[in-house]
Amino acid sequence: MKPLVSILIPCHNAAPWLAETLKSALTQTWPRTEIILIDDGSTDDSLVVAGRAVSQFNHPHMRIIAQRNQGAAATRNLALELAQGEVIQFLDADDLLAPDKIERQMALLAAHPGCLIAGAWARFHHHPQEAVFTPEPPWRNMAPVDWLVCAWSGHWMMPPAAWLVPRSLIRAAGPWQTALSLNDDGEYFARVILASQGIRFCPAARSYYRSGNRTSLSGRKTTAAWASQYQALALQSQHLLAAENSDRTRQVCANLMQRFIYEVFPAVPSLRNLAARKVRNLGGATEKPMGGPLFQLAARLIGWQRARHAQLFVNQWGYRRLALGRIFAATDSATAPSQQEDRPQWQES
Repeated sequence: MKPLVSILIPCHNAAPWLAETLKSALTQTWPRTEIILIDDGSTDDSLVVAGRAVSQFNHPHMRIIAQRNQGAAATRNLALELAQGEVIQFLDADDLLAPDKIERQMALLAAHPGCLIAGAWARFHHHPQEAVFTPEPPWRNMAPVDWLVCAWSGHWMMPPAAWLVPRSLIRAAGPWQTALSLNDDGEYFARVILASQGIRFCPAARSYYRSGNRTSLSGRKTTAAWASQYQALALQSQHLLAAENSDRTRQVCANLMQRFIYEVFPAVPSLRNLAARKVRNLGGATEKPMGGPLFQLAARLIGWQRARHAQLFVNQWGYRRLALGRIFAATDSATAPSQQEDRPQWQES
């Protein structure tokens, strides 16, 4: 009998996208799947949408469970406790799987049972037809430490849906960190990767990552979100250095922290100070601030911090001018004589 694959879907206020996501899970060509959807305190029609999917597809092994809001990590942990599958497919409630995604990865997993199986992925905003699958440096077979060094060096990512994870690696890695929100997946999969015998990449196994979702955690820039990002990066560095403490791993961990400093500036100085201390303790970073030609020129002339302040000022002033322009336009429109009112009452428009 073929192994059971558990498709785990944490859901919070995902009604606009959930039907498409569930269809991509329910129509997989792999013959043995179970779908576990955990609704994490949604206040929209997510549960209604999920119920319709159950009626439409009549999948024999689909479970829908509602809980009070506890966060994505706790929701995934509950789904893992309930899952019966020998293999785990994580799927966020707004992402999509190609119909044969799991089948293709299972074929590769059968030949490499101790490995973590990756697949190609691409971004889209409204329709999966927009997705363009452009190969990236981590899209190849690699040893665990090599893969992390490669991915972190270029700031490359691999969304949860792109992986297919044997249950043995889930047990070895431990649960998701419920104290984290932003970048909890980066921290979790660092542990899963390091628990594996290596990464095996399946180019034909495709998943689709939805961008532009305003409710997504990845778009939040609150102090709590930045604190989660910092803690996740600190834990990721700790995991990697425990596996290999070398010049290359210390360098990539230092660059992770330096990139965080660039991204968060000028907010949360306390976190930036902690990150700067870690950079020094790791031997210094080679990471350069990202920006266009004008920013790079200004950074060379006046330093990156002053250049970033200037960039933020220009951006904010530009938005203010645009907002003021709209206000004045609306005011002029409201106070201008109306052509409709100037017409004789009997004249038809």
